[in-house]
Amino acid sequence: MSAIKIAVTNQKGGVGKTTTAVNLAYFFAKSGARVLLVDFDPQGNTTSGLGIDKSSLRSAADLDKPPTILDAISGEASLVEAIQTTNFKRLSIAPATAQLADAESGLAKAEKRFVRLRDALRTVQDDYDFILIDSPPSLGLLTVNALIAAEHVILPVQAEFYALEGLGQLLETMKLVRKGLNPTLELLGVLVTMYDNRTTLSQQVYKEVAKHFPGKVLETKIPRNVRLAEAPSHGLPVGAYDRFSKGSRAYKAAAEEIAKGLGWTANK
Repeated sequence: MSAIKIAVTNQKGGVGKTTTAVNLAYFFAKSGARVLLVDFDPQGNTTSGLGIDKSSLRSAADLDKPPTILDAISGEASLVEAIQTTNFKRLSIAPATAQLADAESGLAKAEKRFVRLRDALRTVQDDYDFILIDSPPSLGLLTVNALIAAEHVILPVQAEFYALEGLGQLLETMKLVRKGLNPTLELLGVLVTMYDNRTTLSQQVYKEVAKHFPGKVLETKIPRNVRLAEAPSHGLPVGAYDRFSKGSRAYKAAAEEIAKGLGWTANK
């Protein structure tokens, strides 16, 4: 059976998108799934968040280093060549560097520019149970590629006053993608992040988001948590950095809730 493909996306930055992609991937792998995490954000934070040194990857200055997701979508290497194992069992990554930003302009007039990621993933999808794509905080060519390549979208939303601002544009883009190249794309779940249950604001935002996305908001809320913020600087998912922290327990619960919603169970 081919992989369940999930794009983690929000055009706003700072909502916990990369943190969500890294930690869901980690906990899916911990539960027994074979997981590929695709870093499709030129910031490359997913790559460094799993302990990979971006300077060890291919660049225009050094073509002899291991290839990245940019090489895979531009035809310079196969996706299999770009995928690296990580220090975590069953979790692999297709890494990215800042050069991925060049793809926006480089592929702008290229043939099949919207389906480069989809076509690359088709070559490996039978090797994994889950493929998670960390999209950039924009609605450009890379994000559209991610939406066309995925079957599902997880939308992290920060528990703050402007949480819903700008989401209309993203939902409109998803609608266009459904009308065009990916009719089966669906919003799998909205994950409220940076939640503080001591504040009325967080509670109000959660209610507002639930009203806006009826039946789509995950019960699990990701709290503000120091350990969650510290983990990426150590190149670790929070579950490996401090598995007893609130952040770790919340992402484990979110991964379980998502897997259950998809009807996925590990063949242990």
